Amino acid sequence: MPLGNTLDVAVIGGGPGGLYAAALLARQGHRVQVWERNAPDDTFGFGVVLSDETLGGIERADTDVYRALGAEFVRWDDIDIVHRGRLHTSGGHGFAALGRRRLLHVLHARCTALGVTLRFRTPAPPAGALAASHDLVVAADGVHSATRQSAAQHFRPTLTSGRCRYIWLAADFAFDAFRFEIAETEHGVMQLHAYPYAPDASTVIVEMREEVWRAAGLDLCDEAESADRCAKVFSEALRGRPLHGNRSAWTGFRTVVNERWSHGNTVLLGDAAHTAHFSIGSGTKLAVEDALALAEAVAAEPDVPAALAAYEAARRPAVASTQRAAAASMRWFEELAGYVDQPERQFAFNLLTRSRRVTHGNLRLRDERFTRAVERDFGCPDDRTPPMFTPLTLRGLTLRNRVVVSPMDMYSAADGDGLPGDFHLVHLGARALGGAALVMTEMVCVSPQGRITPGCTGLYTDAQAAAWRRIADFVHTSAPGTALGVQLGHSGRKGSTKLMWEGMDDPLPEGNWPVAAASPLPYRPGVSQVPRALDRRDLAAVRADFAAAAARAAGCGFDLLELHCAHGYLLSGFLSPLANHREDAYGGPLENRLRFPLEVFDAVREVWPEDRPMTVRLSATDWAPGGTTAEDAVRIAAAFAEHGADAIDVSTGQVVPDEAPEFGRSYQTPYADRIRNALGVPVIAVGAISSWDDVNSLLLAGRADLCALGRPHLYDPHWTLHAAADQEYAGPAAPWPAPYRAGSRKPPTGKG
Repeated sequence: MPLGNTLDVAVIGGGPGGLYAAALLARQGHRVQVWERNAPDDTFGFGVVLSDETLGGIERADTDVYRALGAEFVRWDDIDIVHRGRLHTSGGHGFAALGRRRLLHVLHARCTALGVTLRFRTPAPPAGALAASHDLVVAADGVHSATRQSAAQHFRPTLTSGRCRYIWLAADFAFDAFRFEIAETEHGVMQLHAYPYAPDASTVIVEMREEVWRAAGLDLCDEAESADRCAKVFSEALRGRPLHGNRSAWTGFRTVVNERWSHGNTVLLGDAAHTAHFSIGSGTKLAVEDALALAEAVAAEPDVPAALAAYEAARRPAVASTQRAAAASMRWFEELAGYVDQPERQFAFNLLTRSRRVTHGNLRLRDERFTRAVERDFGCPDDRTPPMFTPLTLRGLTLRNRVVVSPMDMYSAADGDGLPGDFHLVHLGARALGGAALVMTEMVCVSPQGRITPGCTGLYTDAQAAAWRRIADFVHTSAPGTALGVQLGHSGRKGSTKLMWEGMDDPLPEGNWPVAAASPLPYRPGVSQVPRALDRRDLAAVRADFAAAAARAAGCGFDLLELHCAHGYLLSGFLSPLANHREDAYGGPLENRLRFPLEVFDAVREVWPEDRPMTVRLSATDWAPGGTTAEDAVRIAAAFAEHGADAIDVSTGQVVPDEAPEFGRSYQTPYADRIRNALGVPVIAVGAISSWDDVNSLLLAGRADLCALGRPHLYDPHWTLHAAADQEYAGPAAPWPAPYRAGSRKPPTGKG
């Protein structure tokens, strides 16, 4: 029906999201009924945190609710982080919280004033029945939504459990700040998240890995005993005071994602539609923002279907962004034991930036004194030097800054001869002039059969070596101080395909060459060529090809060599259980799958000059069930480090075509972070790192030692120099080439 008419609206669930949606829709003149199975004062948890952004939306939508909430809020700016007895405080963050019961009372009063029918202690009729008798059904029935479950074939939910257990408790005093405290117990690491929500009360959440929870015997404790034992663990934070519960139980966090948020005239709202881990903020915040968006859509659109489509279109991007940040935060706490040995201020900075929403740049704006102290600990020589412009030494090579031009296949060798030509000279030369400390070649193939496409370059002939030497000489002469690295690889089962822009991973229509791999498994079944499984003679020949290419690379003057063991190419195919089904000494358990890549590494290291570093690029996850896991990646990285790898270049995926990557900003960096902090080996982080603020944040947090950027350097070959100019840095780590110095300041864009 046209929304100019009055709608009959049913709201399932009387939590904050459902109540606020009811109030806003009633304010528009619609007839609204709310069903809540609990009593008016029944609620779980204690305090609710709302952001300034959410409060701004409430103020615009309903000033009465905004004023009523404003009278209840407790506000504070600081975050306290306590680790190994040391307190670090970061200010300028801005929080507002109130008791969940008080929030419900405000919303009850507003709904009553607007004529909403509130049915407490009354389970809602089935959503299907309500949908038949109402124009709009709002399902705000929580993480265990019966509405979602009853129409799962339409909403298509995915529920993913985390690796920690947590419990909501309360203290009868107000903390001075949002407090994170780490306890290293005999059973493992436990963490406290606490914040005030009233002048005399605080929410306290205690969380730990499930294996720690079980080892501590907390799985056998009831609410009272759990509260007592948690109070003892964190007695200093609590000043010896007790904790108490409110129907509190240990639980594991479940992330809820739905492919669709509406079905007919029924729409999901809040936790029924999506959840985000409590460590990044309140689910109540998301639910209230959903209510605002739904009411706006109902007011703006001509009918219910259009309104529900507009609501989802408006909210889904913001929710997806929040869920990505929440997932990063949740995983950080899941891996907390790997960070506890970090230097104290770096640990605090790492915690503050764990979700990737708070960065070095905005943390410096919030609390410059704290951030400067972290920079000094990192090694920034003065307040004018950003972290990305500090040097790093790998063996005999000192890189003047922490920026790497990532290897990027150009598919531009002419006539299928593997020769790098003028294009490669200009491409790599331009980026060498652009300020990055290390410029990497594309994957340079070690044999004609090891090419991905006819346009791939090689290092298996003297003519190719001479062409690469020309490029290396240009870089070293025209961009002194810039290091040039070569990445050596073999395509394996992903070879003999078209140029990327003609059809990525599509077989050549003619002129194919035979491909080989760990096992006779095509990359794309029914499409790709079936590879020959390498026998022992073949393995020896491939090792020799890599060693010969490495010897040529040394003669070309490359400063660093990277062995490509990622992205489903030959060596990666040996590492992944999805591509390696061998039954000999090179297949089966991980130590066997590692055997051939390590043999190749050793053969290359033997001929590569001792003073020049070697790195290894890995796919740290296959993004597919049964494939390489993050735990496997740590073991793989450890094995290469033991064999002499100077750094691990941590990428992900591209091993199987049916992968499901979790794309997002800096989405691959948690894998680099985990390897670095588990092993202490230097890592290169890659994957949608797009800003210099991201680079500074990753370095200061101890998640990476170098950051490799690909697409930003395609967009702007002088990305690093421009990053220096944007940060007003003019030191030795980012020198402008003499002919370009006149361009070191941005040109004026118009009249001043």
